[in-house]
Amino acid sequence: MRLEGKVAIISGGARGQGAAEAKMFAREGAKVVFGDILDEDGKKVEAEIAEAGGEALYVTLDVTDEDSWNSAVETAVSRFGKVDILVNNAGIAIWSAGDDATVEEWDRVMDVNAKGVFLGTRAVIPEMRKAGGGSIINISSISGMVGQETIHPGYNASKGAVRILTKSTAIQYAKEGIRCNSVHPGPVMTAMTERGWADPERRQLTEQRTPLGRYADADEIAYGVLFLASDEASFMTGSEMVIDGGVTAQ
Repeated sequence: MRLEGKVAIISGGARGQGAAEAKMFAREGAKVVFGDILDEDGKKVEAEIAEAGGEALYVTLDVTDEDSWNSAVETAVSRFGKVDILVNNAGIAIWSAGDDATVEEWDRVMDVNAKGVFLGTRAVIPEMRKAGGGSIINISSISGMVGQETIHPGYNASKGAVRILTKSTAIQYAKEGIRCNSVHPGPVMTAMTERGWADPERRQLTEQRTPLGRYADADEIAYGVLFLASDEASFMTGSEMVIDGGVTAQ
């Protein structure tokens, strides 16, 4: 098992990509604490992991709230003794046009997508120091690397912030054995992106722009996250893992 003996915290784990990561990590031997604000969905994922023989605990986690993060970390340590891995997975989208979005929408996407990563990282660093190191994986996007005419600039900005925060974190904590890498998915079929792929015209356009001709499944992204969380990636920090079906190769 690739994560045997590891303890992981995953944000945004009640559905979609985060749920896929939580299930995969548990299958690979990790003890998982995963959080979200979707309590009913989170409890279902917790039950599914238990039925499959894994060990996981769902907690309510608002990634924009410092106390909520501290509580999640304290729960992980009290239940499992340490924290080795953090996946900053929680994220939201903006569906307004660039000149239509409100200030409130901008603030919300930056709070969840960027500040949430900052708060999660800050909360786990002391425990990773005690553990002698760790791996932080920040879920960014290809939207954090390139401009896109069909994506709101606020979403691009939030994911760009995650990209550079990852690199800064990697440099600042490398000597303490704490690695930090970012993952940059392209189009993924999850609940968060449903508004896009459920629209036949938009889905067709996205698939035409993707060399592999389709959306990714959440597990296809989770396998990349798993690698970065494992000791197999022990010499990787400050790196960008792009999993986009070839979109940014064009």
